[in-house]
Amino acid sequence: MLFHLLHWLRPQPGWAHNDPLFRATLAILLAFLLVWSLGPRVIRTLRRLKVGDRPEFDHARLNQMMADKRDTPTMGGVLISLAILAATLLLADLGSFYVRMGLLCVVWLTMVGAIDDGLKLTSARRSGTRDGLRLWEKLIFQVALGALLAIFILRAGHTNTELARFVDPDMPYGKFYNMFNIPFYKHGIVLPTAVFVILAVIVLAGTSNAVNLTDGMDGLAAGCMAMTAFAFMILAYVVGSARLAQQLLFNPISGAGELAILCGAAVGACLGFLWYNAYPAQVFMGDTGALPLGGLIGYVAIVTRLELMLLIVGGIFVIEGASVLIQIFYYRSTGKRFFRCAPLHHHFHLGGWTETQVVTRFWLVAALFAAFALATLKLR
Repeated sequence: MLFHLLHWLRPQPGWAHNDPLFRATLAILLAFLLVWSLGPRVIRTLRRLKVGDRPEFDHARLNQMMADKRDTPTMGGVLISLAILAATLLLADLGSFYVRMGLLCVVWLTMVGAIDDGLKLTSARRSGTRDGLRLWEKLIFQVALGALLAIFILRAGHTNTELARFVDPDMPYGKFYNMFNIPFYKHGIVLPTAVFVILAVIVLAGTSNAVNLTDGMDGLAAGCMAMTAFAFMILAYVVGSARLAQQLLFNPISGAGELAILCGAAVGACLGFLWYNAYPAQVFMGDTGALPLGGLIGYVAIVTRLELMLLIVGGIFVIEGASVLIQIFYYRSTGKRFFRCAPLHHHFHLGGWTETQVVTRFWLVAALFAAFALATLKLR
C-alpha cells in the first residue's frame, strides 16, 4: 500500500522506493518493531487463555531437563505471521503475482499450524491422546499448497516469457521459467512440468516440517531462520534483477525481486520474536510460526529456482530433519537409537551441552551456511 502511494507521488524510476532491496531493509525494521511492540500484549493474552506448552519426549531424562518449560505460552507464531503480512502489504508491490502467492503461503500454513497447536492444547486439557494433526493430515495440506503454487508459478513464468518476447525479444526474463539451477554450475536444467510440480511439493513440505522440527529450544528456530531468510533476501534480489542475474549467470525471473520484501519481513519478525523467545523463553512460536516460516522460504526457493541452494542456505534445517529420518530408520532396522534423541539439538543437549550452548553453536553453523551460500554466487 505504502509502495503504491509513494509510486503515485514519486513515479520516477530512480527513486529509492523502487528498489526492492531498500524496501526489504525497511521491512526488516518494520516487522521487528511490530513484533517487539505487540509481544507483551500477545504474551499476556496467551497466558490468560492458558495456551501453554506441554513438552513431552520419548526420553525420561530429556523430559526432566525440559520440565521448566511447561506452561510457557505457545502459538506465539501468530506474531511472526502478522508482522510478515503487515510489512509486506505496506512495502511490497501487491501487483506482483509472486508476492500475492507468498502471502497465500503464509496464511495457509499459519492456519494449518494454528489448527495443529489448538488440537494439541485441547487434547492436553481433556487428557486425550491426539497430539495435534497427524502427519498425513499435515501432508495433505502441504502437498495441496505445494502443487497449487507450482502450477501457478509455471503459469506466471509462461506469461512472463510471452511479455518479454512482446516487449523485447532479447530480454531474458522468464526465458526458462522451469529452469533448475545447480550450485557451482553455470548451466541449469530445464525440468518437465510434472517433475517441477513434484519437486515444488517436496521442497515446500520438507522445508516447513524441517523448521518445525528445529523449533525445540529457546531461540533456536527463530535465530537460524533469521539468517536463512536474510540470505534468501539477497538471492531473491539478485535473481529478480536482470543485470545482476546475468552477471552472476542466473536465469532472471521477472518479479522475483519483490520476494526480497517478504524475506526481509521474515528476518525482522524472527529478530523481534527472539526478543521474547531467547533463553529463558517467554513464548514459543509453535507450529503456528514454524510451518509458515519454513513454507515461505521453500516457496521463495521454488520461485527463484534455487531449490538446491536451499540445501546450503538452510543447512541447519536439513541436518535437523535428516537426524529424525536417520533415527527412525535406524531404530526400525536395529531396535537401537542412532542418536541419544532426535532432532539433533536434543542429542547434544543430552550429551552435556547446556541449552544456550546448543542454540548459540547452531546459530553459528547457520550463519556459516548462509555465508557460504552467498559466496557461491561468484563460484559458477
